[in-house]
Amino acid sequence: MTGRLYVAPIDLPRLLPRVGVGHTPVTSPNLAPRQTVSAVRWAQGEYQLDPLFWGLTPPWLEILDHAPHCARAESLSSRAMFRDAFHARRCLIPVSGFYVWKPQPRGKQPYLITHTSRAPLLLAGIWCRYHTTLTAFTDSMALITVPANAWLEPLSDRLPAIIAPENAERWLHPDTPLEQVERLLTPAPLELLGAFPVSKHVNNPANQSPACAHPVGAMLTWQP
Repeated sequence: MTGRLYVAPIDLPRLLPRVGVGHTPVTSPNLAPRQTVSAVRWAQGEYQLDPLFWGLTPPWLEILDHAPHCARAESLSSRAMFRDAFHARRCLIPVSGFYVWKPQPRGKQPYLITHTSRAPLLLAGIWCRYHTTLTAFTDSMALITVPANAWLEPLSDRLPAIIAPENAERWLHPDTPLEQVERLLTPAPLELLGAFPVSKHVNNPANQSPACAHPVGAMLTWQP
């Protein structure tokens, strides 16, 4: 389960040429749930980058601490918490990488998982809207997770679903048939991602130093 993101400045128009940026993109070397993330949504025929609260808060949710920050792909259509958003309100979260913690005899070692070329990644998400008044509202989101691929499984059994840029419109558009959307939620290709150990400074979400993402060991990549 992913509970922390690494978001460096991203050239989003280069990644998604038709994107409209409605706010200053959020960046953080150590972005935790219950904070604001920048997410891409479909709006009037183009991509729109908007700020969303990380933690899905449907209107009927009574306790904010119960807002999930991740949703398992296998239960998206069966759980009331996720069903409507998955069918009609999907989003993408552009990141530079995400953190996982590998269990070890003397505690957990944090790893940063990135594209092997360090290119940006588009993480699959769902979003919903909660009206606080007739005109005021808060939009929130949750990441979607899938089983980790075979070589990353020793680090974590589940990882965020990654959507290729060429599939962004298919994922975001509300009219895409659901069976096509579901086929996009698969483990990442073995050769796509690399991982390297990082400082335990990242364990504390209050730490926002770039040192959180600095390698303390060699990058691991899949070897055929």
